[in-house]
This record gives sequence, structure tokens and C-alpha cells, in this order.
Amino acid sequence: MPKFLIQASYTPEGTKGLLKEGGSGRRAAVDQVVTDMGGRVEAMYFAFGEDDLVIIVDFPDPVSMAAVSLTVKASGALRTRATPLLTIDEIDEAARQQVAFRAPGM
Repeated sequence: MPKFLIQASYTPEGTKGLLKEGGSGRRAAVDQVVTDMGGRVEAMYFAFGEDDLVIIVDFPDPVSMAAVSLTVKASGALRTRATPLLTIDEIDEAARQQVAFRAPGM
């Protein structure tokens, strides 16, 4: 299953919801939405600084990740970014592929 790193920052309204529900309430909500889409939460951490939340999830396909991302962003409670994660084997496979590329000015 494709793996994604999700980094999120709560808006003021989202922070109010977190204060009301607590971290365990938000973890339960994340688990529910991810499993409903056929995925799995590998790790979830709260943070402070630029990101308030860091999650690693597995989804059946990128479209499922996109559907969740669109729905979460539409709520206005979080600003998120999702980064596809690749395994070592996937990078090895990519490194073996021949790519015809010429850098600008070369």
C-alpha cells in the first residue's frame, strides 16, 4: 500500500476542537477516517512549531489519500500537506531506470 507523510497545522477553530476533544479524541477520528478508506495509521504524533500534527498512513491508492485530503482541507480546521513516501526498494528500482534528460544550458 502507498505510504504518506501528513503534516498538519490547526487553524484557530481546529485548535478549539482539539482542546475540547483532546489528543485521544482526534486520534480516534483519524483512525476512523483512514480505516473507512481501507487504510492504516502507522504513527501519529502531536508537535509544536510549524506543524501541530505529523501522521504516517498507508492508503490503498493515491486517490483515497486525495479524497481524505480534500475533505479535511474543506473543513477549514487544518492546513495539511501530504508527501508520498517511497521504500528503499522503490528508490533502487527508480535508480535503475534510464531517463533521457539534459540540464538547461548543457
